[in-house]
Amino acid sequence: MAATLLKLIKDRRTYYPLSKDLTIPASRIEEIVGQLITDVPSSFNSQSNRAVLLLGAEHDKLWDITSDALRAVVPEENWKPTGDKLALFKGGAGTVLFFVDEEPVKELQKNFALYADKFPVWADQSLGMLQFAVWTALEAEGLGANLQHYNPLPDAKIAETWKIPASWKLNAQLVFGGRTGEAGPKESKPVSEVFKVHSS
Repeated sequence: MAATLLKLIKDRRTYYPLSKDLTIPASRIEEIVGQLITDVPSSFNSQSNRAVLLLGAEHDKLWDITSDALRAVVPEENWKPTGDKLALFKGGAGTVLFFVDEEPVKELQKNFALYADKFPVWADQSLGMLQFAVWTALEAEGLGANLQHYNPLPDAKIAETWKIPASWKLNAQLVFGGRTGEAGPKESKPVSEVFKVHSS
């Protein structure tokens, strides 16, 4: 029934701060990400989506790397708000890193030159669907999550640390963990302003 899916989508929210408590085994999180990266569609079935799951100390290491990268560019007098925010993310239980593999994208650009400028856009759209699907699924299992975009500052160190292939381009970081409170209020425009229907 679509009603179940619609409710899960409606219930998906941004949660922070998060705790290191998991409502499900780590193996279930791995299963969810693995299934969705297989099932989410991509243009021309390019299968350009990639993900890396970081848990425990590896998750903490990611946010230490990100903190070091930002300290290099944020003036010391302005550091506290940035440092506090990064500490929130490190306080979570894990992070899913989302990448686009540029090799299949470039192959499609070569084979279908008419659409060459569209394939990177379509790859990002597919990755966005994967991010949303993973986010919704983890929250359906009782976790909280929030999506971050700190690339490209920590990208090189991330690639070095976790042996990321050179063709994988980092796009986003989904932080997840135990919920420590309720999600904040969310305002939406009236449907009549953003959705039109024509029928005959």
